[in-house]
Amino acid sequence: MTDMTYTRMGNSGLIVSRMCFGTMTFNHGSEWIPGVAKVGQDAATEMVHRALDAGVNFFDTADGYSSGEAEDILGKALGKRRNEAVICTKLGFRQTDQIGDAGLNRAHVLRQIEGSLGRMDIDHIDLLVLHKTDFTTPLEETLAALQIAVEHGKVRYVGVSNWNAWQMARAVQYQRDHRLAPFVAGQYLYNLVARDIELDVLPMMTEMGGGLMAWSPLAGGLLSGKYDPDNLEAGDGRLSEGGDFLGIEKATARKIIETLSDVAKTHDAHPATVALAWLLAQDRGHSVIFGASKMSHMDAALAAPGLTLSESELSALSDIAPPAKRYPHWFDAMMTDELNTKILS
Repeated sequence: MTDMTYTRMGNSGLIVSRMCFGTMTFNHGSEWIPGVAKVGQDAATEMVHRALDAGVNFFDTADGYSSGEAEDILGKALGKRRNEAVICTKLGFRQTDQIGDAGLNRAHVLRQIEGSLGRMDIDHIDLLVLHKTDFTTPLEETLAALQIAVEHGKVRYVGVSNWNAWQMARAVQYQRDHRLAPFVAGQYLYNLVARDIELDVLPMMTEMGGGLMAWSPLAGGLLSGKYDPDNLEAGDGRLSEGGDFLGIEKATARKIIETLSDVAKTHDAHPATVALAWLLAQDRGHSVIFGASKMSHMDAALAAPGLTLSESELSALSDIAPPAKRYPHWFDAMMTDELNTKILS
């Protein structure tokens, strides 16, 4: 028996483990993102089976990860255990220099679905996520293409990643109005130092029936404690090779790392485990995408569901880098009717 916990993916019947194993690190040897894609087939297979044995049934990949190599490796790693897995893959990024071989137009969507099925050697995708927005293709065309894939049995459920809240809300309403398969998942950047989605995206998904898949839960490894915020180049991984895509203030980074370390010592846990446990504690419906390039990374991540943080520990972590309220969020908070709030709470 493991400590794994499970949830429904948004307003759907799809049950997934709250820890989702991400395959961005899988690579056959091609040059992709430095410091990230460096796990070959043998190590990947060991990791996938370690995840399955720990109760993980949720796996995330994309056609853009090492030009599809990650999908190929995941398919081979799962092998005969494919039926134990819920596979999520993504599409939308440019594949070649050919005009139209990118985005969310009908031809590209349907072609990439077939490509993903072939690379993973599977007959259907459990959850297909649109990896990015596409302002050159009408929304209606994209949603119609997804519906074709669902009706033909190539895709079971659909979701989005990195969309603005208004875009996802508009799409879900259109799907409802036209009785199309609705978006039930949203993959978004979310961690202790990147919490922008708390303002609009998370409330929208709660209202529209979407479940969160949090990507980069360790802020590119920063929250694992292996980096010195003042000297990222001295570390070993993505951030040390120019991958500081979040631009976290050094003072904030130091404070959060120190607090994570203090809490970790109390629980005899790894700081990364604490950071992931904080995410799991935010909402029972959230799932967290974790990656790994070493088995020790797997161990730290898979320990998170079994770690319960106290209210004081959660508050200590949450109070360091809350998202700044923008207008009209601060106006809403300031103008809340106190009497109605009191009598209805």
